[in-house]
Amino acid sequence: MTISIAQRIADQLAVPERQISAAITLLDEGATVPFISRYRKEVTGGLDDTQMRFLDERLRYLRELEDRRGVILKSIDEQGKLTPTLEAALLQADTKNRLEDLYLPYKVKRRTKAQIAREAGLEPLAKALLANPGLDPESEANAYLNADAGITDTRAALEGARQILMEHFAEDADLLARLRQFLQDHALLAARLVPGKEEEAAKFRDYFEHTEALAGIPSHRALAMYRGRNEGFLQLNLIMNAEEKPTDTHPCEVMIADYWAIRDKGRPADRWLAECVRWTWRVKLLTHLQTDLFGQLRERAEQEAIQVFANNLKDLLLAAPAGARTTIGMDPGLRTGVKLAVVDANGKYLDHGAIFPHQPQNRTREASAELLRLIQKHGVELIAIGNGTASRETDRFVGDLLTQHPELSCRKVMVNESGASIYSASEFAAREFPDLDVTIRGAVSIARRLQDPLAELVKIEPKSIGVGQYQHDVSQVQLARQLDAVVEDCVNAVGVDVNTASAPLLTRVSGLNQSLAASIVAHRDQAGSFTDRKGLLKVARFGDKTFEQAAGFLRISGGQNPLDASSVHPESYPVVASIAERQQREIASLIGDSAFLRSLRPQDYTSGTVGLPTVTDIIAELDKPGRDPRPEFRMASYQDGVEKISDLKPDMVLEGTVTNVTNFGAFVDVGVHQDGLVHISALAERFVKDPRDVVKAGDIVRVKVMEVDQARKRIALTMRLSDKATDRADDQPRNRIATGGGKKREAGNKGPDKNSTASTAAPTALAAAFASAARKDR
Repeated sequence: MTISIAQRIADQLAVPERQISAAITLLDEGATVPFISRYRKEVTGGLDDTQMRFLDERLRYLRELEDRRGVILKSIDEQGKLTPTLEAALLQADTKNRLEDLYLPYKVKRRTKAQIAREAGLEPLAKALLANPGLDPESEANAYLNADAGITDTRAALEGARQILMEHFAEDADLLARLRQFLQDHALLAARLVPGKEEEAAKFRDYFEHTEALAGIPSHRALAMYRGRNEGFLQLNLIMNAEEKPTDTHPCEVMIADYWAIRDKGRPADRWLAECVRWTWRVKLLTHLQTDLFGQLRERAEQEAIQVFANNLKDLLLAAPAGARTTIGMDPGLRTGVKLAVVDANGKYLDHGAIFPHQPQNRTREASAELLRLIQKHGVELIAIGNGTASRETDRFVGDLLTQHPELSCRKVMVNESGASIYSASEFAAREFPDLDVTIRGAVSIARRLQDPLAELVKIEPKSIGVGQYQHDVSQVQLARQLDAVVEDCVNAVGVDVNTASAPLLTRVSGLNQSLAASIVAHRDQAGSFTDRKGLLKVARFGDKTFEQAAGFLRISGGQNPLDASSVHPESYPVVASIAERQQREIASLIGDSAFLRSLRPQDYTSGTVGLPTVTDIIAELDKPGRDPRPEFRMASYQDGVEKISDLKPDMVLEGTVTNVTNFGAFVDVGVHQDGLVHISALAERFVKDPRDVVKAGDIVRVKVMEVDQARKRIALTMRLSDKATDRADDQPRNRIATGGGKKREAGNKGPDKNSTASTAAPTALAAAFASAARKDR
């Protein structure tokens, strides 16, 4: 029985098929993931945004699988070879690998040696020897000599028969699946230095003699080894143990023999059949399966790396906003000076300038006067300092000024400026500030990023924000798709003020695109601010379907209808009206009345079209309308006198900001222009499986310096403040296991060991016999 796409996804999510089918129908009708997960809970049975994203991605894969299945079925049918058994197997194949394995014998390919041998009439010979090893190969081959076909002696006949069996053995889908799974479970990945590349490959030195269980390789190490191979510094191979020799019988050879019931019983054809098996593995299958498994490892590693990037991006986008306060953005520099830009509480550009407080100019007094003038003129409350070149010098300069003028109600904050230069040179920035230099645009971006990270970061291509792990080594198509999904989810989770949002921010709202976002801004500029959500329908090309998808995520503060400032969808306004009518109150008086709202019974307001989940969400929203899911704003305090890597000393305790979280730990900015690494083993006193269980990008943490390598610009940190640098036996784990099938455990991470290598014993007792046959042939 063929399993439907909906059922496959339902099984993976452990939910009823009807929920998945309903969600697929909505997606096919053009509904977005944020809209479905927020406003169609009754239809999908409450699938959340994470489940919906998985569904959306899995649906794409399975539909591609179905398309490929259709092509394969048609191809085999046209060849007249589609049997009921084969058709059933193809219909039940649940992965692309399985589908391609089944198709392999029927795939149109260039003429092979096996095909040539079949054309020479040697297939009966091959089948006879396989079916009856008691036959003598030499004697049997004499009957198949054919000078016209180039079969002039028994050796040529047996070679042709061998090619036929090798192809037959190598194209059996069930055998391929067994071999692939065996290697996946038991093989080791061996990385070795390409001879003569020692100096050039220095950055890959951890992998010069590296052996690790294939099944347990974390994504960052896999991608590092692939990068080393792609750059010509490393050789990668699958082995069963570190001491194996090229002449050893491989366990997979034994599995192949076992599968085809080939036994060494001393019969005339046993040795010849053993050689067929040996060459099937070494010539046909070893490279093929190694390529397959390397591809699977890369795919898994890429998915994990993309997920790391997506998680970090989400944390950055949902970082705490400093809020609506007049802000100066500072883009620090030495020779070129520090560029200044002032924006008002809503992010509107007000003023700009440039100061030169650092060497070689050292115009400190003039710089102080100019900065003080801007602060006083515009009532500045926050100073956002980009964390690039000269950031700590600029931070110290600003700190000195604020200390000299305690009357100023102004605070300085170091801001991650990754991507600001991308924005400043973008087409959007050029349209917004055609008369400003790109460096001033960068300062504007830094200021706005402090006020509202989400609103500013959406203007930058997500890949440019730089919080990924080997982001340039993964599929750029998949990376872009997943990062775009993260941005969409974050924007819609927070909501957007339609009267102040930029076009890039509006573009990310459910149901909108770049064209519609531009139309909203143009309409707003021409007709003035929107006073209610219905006014959106007056925007060009903003139809009813778009209104359905977008309206709940677009906010109008201070408008005619108080519900327009909330996430209550306009389609649910009648529910709120019903609550107000029954309680004999005005709608506006319901908002924020927590005691009253908690006393309501949501089930009293359900109907045939409005279910309990929707009513429950409406009451929760009325309690805290337009609530921001982002945390309260905090900032790190960098230690005075610690401005460059040479200022760091072992056992120094510092405060810093987590800039990036990977599978192997977290990078922390402690204010020295070079992030330090807290390895996963040093994140907590307990065992940590996933660094995100402890920290996320944007967190403020206290760390201790364990070791500093100035030459390589590496800083080892720990969040276990009881650790002492003098007790540190090993800087960072070298990501190795003992060659010869030992165990690998990351130093300090006292958890269960999942990377032990598996036994490489042969699956059956045939190993000895097979080895004997191989030795005799040599």
